[in-house]
Amino acid sequence: MSAKKQTTSSPKKSPAKKSELKPLAAKPSAKIPKPSPPKPAHEGYAEKWSLHPGESLRRKRGISAKEQQARAKHPLVISQDVFESPALRSKAFHADKDCLIFCGDVREVLGWLREAGVYVDCVVTSPPFYGQRDYGVAGQIGFEQTPYEFIAKLVEVFGDVREILQTSGSVWVNLGDTYWNGRGEHRGKDSKQDARRFGLRPQDRRGDGKLCKNKQLLLLPHRFAIAMQDKEWIVRNDNVWVKPNPIPDQVADRSCMSHEYVFHFVTQRFYFYNRVAVGRKTTRGTYMPPADTWEVPLSKGGTSHKASFSQELVRIPILATTPPRGIVLDPFGGSGTSLLFAKSHGFRSIGIDIKEEYCEVMRQTIRSNLL
Repeated sequence: MSAKKQTTSSPKKSPAKKSELKPLAAKPSAKIPKPSPPKPAHEGYAEKWSLHPGESLRRKRGISAKEQQARAKHPLVISQDVFESPALRSKAFHADKDCLIFCGDVREVLGWLREAGVYVDCVVTSPPFYGQRDYGVAGQIGFEQTPYEFIAKLVEVFGDVREILQTSGSVWVNLGDTYWNGRGEHRGKDSKQDARRFGLRPQDRRGDGKLCKNKQLLLLPHRFAIAMQDKEWIVRNDNVWVKPNPIPDQVADRSCMSHEYVFHFVTQRFYFYNRVAVGRKTTRGTYMPPADTWEVPLSKGGTSHKASFSQELVRIPILATTPPRGIVLDPFGGSGTSLLFAKSHGFRSIGIDIKEEYCEVMRQTIRSNLL
């Protein structure tokens, strides 16, 4: 007898009633956020923002970018007690309530100022030009074997200067250029260029055949400025000093050199600058900034210094970037022009020179102004 296959059928589901059917919930449409309007240029003081350079120096001194902007308008100057501290006066070649003069290596003296807590507001100086003068002092700048060494040494000095410069301060550097000779010691006589004709100068050596070769203008001022930029200095101007009465060059195949540069350096975006003191007044009573070309006659000398400059050359730098009772520093003091101008306009000043004879010149210059 055969068995029948048994099949099991799954129970059929009854269709749902219309009332039980639920519509699918619609997905909410994604809202596109509206872009926020850009902040005005004066808002936001992010320390890493590219418009606020000098961050490392501010952090070192505990100053925010916003505080720096305030200091640019209202600079802080050091107290008279710090300026006349016994530690500084004991090392000074000359000291009075408005002026300090130090005789010694510039970097060593800058270290003394740093240790005493001195911060200067304006630096106006003219370092020795490369191979142009022999001041007869061991350790003098300007007699290095190569122009590369000369620039490196100058940049090191101004690295020390930055340590005692107010963040609202400015540095002004007058620097002239040099031609490479490469033909050995000069044998001819030139009474008008006598100060520059002395023995075997660095530029009289054979040279490297690249930068240093016969008749080459070394372009040292701008090489120096670029090297300063590489050390985070900001170049504001390469002002041109035009000399209406230059010392004639005894050459037959190029133009006579009749200008030098005065570079303006700062460390911050915001710094003190008194445009009214040096600007060009318009018919509407406003002030335009001074031009970057200055026609200033050569100094007539009057001292034993071989390369002094006139007070007119330091007028714009000192009046524009020194606040009331601020301090002007000249780390290569020479004849004391910067110190004298600062003192006669109510500012304090500090001068440094490696040569005692020139420190005495500075002292006599300051004392004669006191009479």
